[in-house]
Amino acid sequence: MKLRILVLLCLATSLATAAEPLLERIHRLDPSNYRDLKAVHAGAGTMQFGELLPARSIEDLRFVHRGMVHAKSGIGHHMHNSTEEMFVVFGGKVQFTIDGHTAEITGPVGVPVRLGQAHALYNAGDTPVQWMNISVARSDMPALGRGEDPTGSVDLGDDRVGAPLSRIPEFLTAPFDRAKLRPVANLHGGKGTISYARKIGPSFFRTNWAYVDHLLVPPGTSVGKHMHNGVEEFYYVMNGSGEITVNNETAAVKAGDAIPLMAREAHGLANNGSEPLEVIIIGVAVHKGVLDATDVK
Repeated sequence: MKLRILVLLCLATSLATAAEPLLERIHRLDPSNYRDLKAVHAGAGTMQFGELLPARSIEDLRFVHRGMVHAKSGIGHHMHNSTEEMFVVFGGKVQFTIDGHTAEITGPVGVPVRLGQAHALYNAGDTPVQWMNISVARSDMPALGRGEDPTGSVDLGDDRVGAPLSRIPEFLTAPFDRAKLRPVANLHGGKGTISYARKIGPSFFRTNWAYVDHLLVPPGTSVGKHMHNGVEEFYYVMNGSGEITVNNETAAVKAGDAIPLMAREAHGLANNGSEPLEVIIIGVAVHKGVLDATDVK
């Protein structure tokens, strides 16, 4: 009964999101809404934290958090039994830990964390670091009782301050490096040549998380209108500005915006500005590993 109720609630949430006018579903970054948190997962110092996308904005999405990690602060060593995450560092350097292996990473970069992997983040520098955290739940995750932790997290009591550093990361990282993108002409019937790379594919994840893509749309170019029958996405605008079209609506987007996209919604992206439009795309499949894309005229 609980599982049936959860499925119905998730379906209702997805339908409600799809029914919202496009402008109302675009979530804008607003640092004035951040709140200070101390000793996150028994970590050092303080960090600023805010919700950018709420739970179930797309199916199986647990949350998208955005904020700032202060100097000499971080997130302590912990693990989740029911969700997978990706931490994104937008600039500067942080020390990231996976299963006790710590290395310094330089943004912009994403670090994915699979089910059951212990992980931590520490800013050993003297300046704050901008970060984002994306969490995708197991599709079979049961309904939660009041007060239950939605991520099934376990703190390990280790702030990782002073942890020995590996020469290179002994875990997967996804640098958002424009130089590593490849040119693609007329993507999905769009205008001109954009640059694209799939940073992480479905084989890495154990949940229905399908992919992490990096997209650069130069001024005057576009990604044509297309749809996915079995994949839901959200776009996060890293840099620049442009327009997104969803079904028959078009709206302006800019750096810091997050846009959820339901399955079977036709969508496209255009850069009508003067600077490159840079986007991270997160895809979550309805059924694990089943991906599709169809161009829409």
